[in-house]
Amino acid sequence: QRMDSTLHYLHNDSDLCTNSSFSPEEERKSKVQDVVPQDLLDQYLSMTDPSRAQTVDTEIAKHCAYSLPGVALTLGRQNWHCLKDTYETLASDMQWKVRRTLAFSIHELAVILGDQLTAGDLVPVFNGFLKDLDEVRIGVLKHLHDFLKLLHVDKRREYLYQLQEFLVTDNSRNWRFRAELAEQLILLLDLYSARDIYDYLRPIAFSLCADKVSSVRWISYKLVSEMVKKLYMASTPTFVIDLMNELVAKFCRCHKWSGRQTFVFICQTISEDDCLPMDQFA
Repeated sequence: QRMDSTLHYLHNDSDLCTNSSFSPEEERKSKVQDVVPQDLLDQYLSMTDPSRAQTVDTEIAKHCAYSLPGVALTLGRQNWHCLKDTYETLASDMQWKVRRTLAFSIHELAVILGDQLTAGDLVPVFNGFLKDLDEVRIGVLKHLHDFLKLLHVDKRREYLYQLQEFLVTDNSRNWRFRAELAEQLILLLDLYSARDIYDYLRPIAFSLCADKVSSVRWISYKLVSEMVKKLYMASTPTFVIDLMNELVAKFCRCHKWSGRQTFVFICQTISEDDCLPMDQFA
C-alpha cells in the first residue's frame, strides 16, 4: 500500500518509455533495476528477439512467456516497467502456444501487479485474448472469475456483454469449452447483482441447459439452481419468481421430452442443495 504513489509514478513513466522520442539508450535505462543482476534480466528480455527463435530454439518465446509471472514476482510491481514491453511483445506473438501460455497465467500476473497496473496494462491484453483462437480463449475462460474479481465493479460489468460470446467456438464439438463456461458462471454469481444475473447470465444458463452434451447440461442444472438460490436471497423477489415461471414455461411445458426431463433434473438439484424453502419450492 505504501508503494501505491510510487507505482502510479512508475506506471506513468513506463508509458513514456514507449514514446518514439526516446533514444535507444534512454529505453535501455528504463529497463534497469537492482533486484537481480542486470545482465541476467537483459538475457531474459532478449528471449523475445525473433533471431533467437530461428537460431537457438523455436520454443524460446514460449519458455519466456511461461516464466514471466515468476520474473514479475521476483522484480516486484515497482519494476513492472522493465517487463511491460516484453509482455506486450509476447501477447502479440504469432505462435498461439505463446499467447495461450500468457492467457493461462494472466490472472496470476494481475495479483502481482495490483488493480491499477492491471487496469492499464493487462485489461487490453485480456480483451485481445477473448477474441483469439479457442486454444487461447480457454486459458482466459478457465480463470475468468479469478481475473474479473480483481477488477473495479464498473470495469467488471463491461464483461457481462461479452459472456454470450463464449457460447460460440471454432469447433462446435468442443463441449468442454461450454462445460467450463458453466463452471465459471457459477463462481461469477457472487460478483454480480441480482438484476445483472437475471438480465445477462440467465439466458446463457438456459442455453447451456439445452446443450447436446449431457456433461454440459448437468453442470448447467447446478448453475440454474445456484441462480435460483442467489435471486431468492436478493432484496427484490420478482427476479426469482420470474425465473421460476420461465423454468416452468420453457422446460416443464416443453413439447420435447428432453425439455421436461431437464425440468425434473433442475428441480432435483434445487431440492438437494436447499436453494429454496420447501413452501416456496411447492
